[in-house]
Amino acid sequence: MLRRVDPGRVLKLKKWGYLLFWLMVLPILPMSVYMGRESGTQDYWAWLIYIVIFGVVPILDYIIGKDPSNPNEEVEVPAMSSELTYRAITLLMVPIWLAVLFYSGWVFVNNDYSWFGMLGWIVSIGTVGGVIAINLGHELVHKDPKIENWAGGLLLASVTYAGFKVEHVRGHHVTVSTPEDASSARYNQGVYHFLLHALPRNFVNAWRLQAQHLRRRGKPVVSWHNELIWWYAISAGLAVAFWLLFGWPGVLFFFAQGLVAALTLEVINYIEHYGLHRRVLENGKYERVTPAHSWNSNYFLTNLALFQLQRHSDHHAYAKRRYQVLRHYDESPQLPGGYASMYVLALIPPLWKKIINPRVEAYYEGEMDQLFRTGKRVNNIA
Repeated sequence: MLRRVDPGRVLKLKKWGYLLFWLMVLPILPMSVYMGRESGTQDYWAWLIYIVIFGVVPILDYIIGKDPSNPNEEVEVPAMSSELTYRAITLLMVPIWLAVLFYSGWVFVNNDYSWFGMLGWIVSIGTVGGVIAINLGHELVHKDPKIENWAGGLLLASVTYAGFKVEHVRGHHVTVSTPEDASSARYNQGVYHFLLHALPRNFVNAWRLQAQHLRRRGKPVVSWHNELIWWYAISAGLAVAFWLLFGWPGVLFFFAQGLVAALTLEVINYIEHYGLHRRVLENGKYERVTPAHSWNSNYFLTNLALFQLQRHSDHHAYAKRRYQVLRHYDESPQLPGGYASMYVLALIPPLWKKIINPRVEAYYEGEMDQLFRTGKRVNNIA
């Protein structure tokens, strides 16, 4: 559908599209609550937004098509990078998400859900948290201005995944697409095996990296200098707020939605780097990160929903680039669908491997032995 549209017009559409997408999707939450109560089928309506994200969005992705716009590096990128509208949108999403989170806690304890409805509501809100809180937190923690960096930390704290702020920047971006990285899935690794290792390893690695950072600066690890203590203290404060407002069921909801959000993020990590690796050079070190070390997907609608996270190759090659100027690379490994459809596919490991493994093998034709190399030490990274 978008192939015949002028790329310049698409860029203008996207400027407000990131915000408009969520202003259209988030009202589904109160609508589903109302429709469920009116019909007496609230247990089924609790799953609505989850179905929309992973059912309706993938279909619309294929109908609307791929994003034809790549901003001009000499003119458009400098202008768009400095435009405050894009920053304001990401910061505006912080209070929007917090309002959604507390509203959802109120619904959880006041709606007459069975266990099936409770599960559906937790999964739905946790999925939204994974897309908004963690994905936008990811965008913001890469930025130098304190208001953005701290807003990213607050978003991550709201889903009790503050360790991502440290581990992602100092860990994942250094070791990506190597066996040292817990968030880079190896070739032929199933998503459930990946999740069992990624969550605990990333949590521990965040504290290890933060301790190393503080020791290099001559600061005590257990002190106010440790930002992880602050962020997890905010998570604890939010849990207390949920207890005061909604009782112990509210606390259960708060931590459960955070777990779902973290799992959603790690499934996306699984998709982003599955089977891709940095080649081992003759000197025994890994090659530097390039756009070849992330899967790209350029479907327009999911690009809006994820603030262009799907242009992941450009993000890893140039981590400081703002979401609005991330570029698509045709030469990078390409997924056959948007991240929403790939998420569903990843949850069915035999089908995922049947579709994605041949793409990995074609990309690394003639050097498949590299896929099965064992891990090396981090200091072997070029």
